[in-house]
Amino acid sequence: MLDRTMPHKTIASSGEGALPGLVQASMLTSDGVRLDADIWMPLGEEDAPVLLMRQAYGRRLGSALCYAHPAWYARQGFIVVIQDVRGRGTSEGEFTAFVHEARDGAEAIEWAAALPRSNGRVGLYGFSYQGTNQLLAAGLRPPALRAMAPAMIGWDLFADWASEDGALRLASNISWGIQMAAGTAEHRGEMAAWEELFAASRALPLNAPVNARPPVLERHRALGHYHDWLERPASDPYWSAVSPSAALAELRAGGVPALFVGGWFDTHLPGTLAGFDALGGALMIGPWTHFPWDRSVADRDFGSAAVSPVDHAQVRWFRRWLMDDANVELSPPISLFDMGTCEWRTGDIWPEERTTFHLGGEGIASVDGTSATLGPAPGETCIEYLVHDPWRPAPSVGGAFGTPPGPVYRAKVDNRTDVLTFTTAPLEDSLALFGEVGADLAVACDSPAFDLACVLSRIDARGRVTQIAEGHRSLLDHRAGDRIAVSLRKTCATLRPGERLRLSIAAAAYPAYPVNPGTGRRPADAPRSEARLITIGIITGGADGSLLHLSMAQGQTTQQENQDYV
Repeated sequence: MLDRTMPHKTIASSGEGALPGLVQASMLTSDGVRLDADIWMPLGEEDAPVLLMRQAYGRRLGSALCYAHPAWYARQGFIVVIQDVRGRGTSEGEFTAFVHEARDGAEAIEWAAALPRSNGRVGLYGFSYQGTNQLLAAGLRPPALRAMAPAMIGWDLFADWASEDGALRLASNISWGIQMAAGTAEHRGEMAAWEELFAASRALPLNAPVNARPPVLERHRALGHYHDWLERPASDPYWSAVSPSAALAELRAGGVPALFVGGWFDTHLPGTLAGFDALGGALMIGPWTHFPWDRSVADRDFGSAAVSPVDHAQVRWFRRWLMDDANVELSPPISLFDMGTCEWRTGDIWPEERTTFHLGGEGIASVDGTSATLGPAPGETCIEYLVHDPWRPAPSVGGAFGTPPGPVYRAKVDNRTDVLTFTTAPLEDSLALFGEVGADLAVACDSPAFDLACVLSRIDARGRVTQIAEGHRSLLDHRAGDRIAVSLRKTCATLRPGERLRLSIAAAAYPAYPVNPGTGRRPADAPRSEARLITIGIITGGADGSLLHLSMAQGQTTQQENQDYV
């Protein structure tokens, strides 16, 4: 619990004449660090609730790349406070990723509740870092906190931010590590380091001898968190100290109402889903990448229904919990964008109905992408082989971690000989996928160490192949005969009659993940020169062949229909 005797007081306040409605204020933390904030005031004179965002990228940004500007939220009747976290923007102190956010955040909540014209009730909003730090502050149970809207967050930072099913997220970690180190260099006035890091951010250094150790980050390791995330195992107490999953382990009963927001192609989707599963509240998942949240995502235009409804949803959420407005109608707890019909589906729980497809083949799928199948019944036993060549690993395309991210047409990648594709016949009836996706693979391999990258795609009536879910598994000591489970991300997509479903399997997704060298050494530690050729066989058909498990929509309602998409 938060000690309310702490001196989280206002120490300065001033007007900002160039921007109407904006004032600036600072607070002092319990250990004497000044934190600076912009405050956007609503019209009128009556007391109002506070919306607080704690920014790691500069408070004037206000996450306007995803949300409406803070001034808009002020016009909806809220006092909006955007605060630079410790060691960022003009706030004092040293920034250490997530380490200070629980205590500083809880103190900032109580400070904001005591601002002039505040009614004493505070809500938190923000995405990514700004979403995760909400949850850390909530773990101290500050009394003024009445609601929050964490978007695209980390829950267990090792399991769903630093890695994916145990595999290092190579490109995204390097990119964010460089960005955060540059922010620290700027705050310290080390501009030569900032210039070098900025240049690296524009051409990511992904081809160092050890891919996970680019020289620019080795030189500037003292500026950021990157090496902690690279070197600390999951068992290290460090992860509990910075993860909402530990901070909020006992918060669900009587906890703070939370509206979780995510994207089907967001890097942080697993964390957002885990947070909702743990805390309850409400969940909204759109067809978006980490940012922006719009109708056009990579190669798809999802129509007008995909334009972000988040701002209006958040206003309704905060009016309900911060203003006691019983007239506000909230959506059902789960609101998901269907990437097939391009409409929103709502429901109370995830569905429990499952269906299974059997992988089938003739042994030539590596050179004939039409030969391997997904079907309702097993065929004859066969093995489909691919040869992984580390000199030209299968690339990461689209999805959460590809370039560009999102639903990219992937026929060119699927046609590679080191990618196996298993495809259904044209569907006779609609197939509504809603929730869990998992591959249960029987594998033969000439190495106990290898990776499996799985992508689930929809093939539309024009033959365009667009991914709707992905998963990655890195193995270092596979035993012959053991089946391998690859958990793909949850999804929501209805396939129409005539469309097809495809599962693609490769041994790499580079540079989203480092190349597995096949030696048993952790891919993040191995030099590329060690990597060897690996032959992988996917066993299909018969009683013990490979399977694809899917969750099905059952009794879901449609919130908003939409047909103006391509």
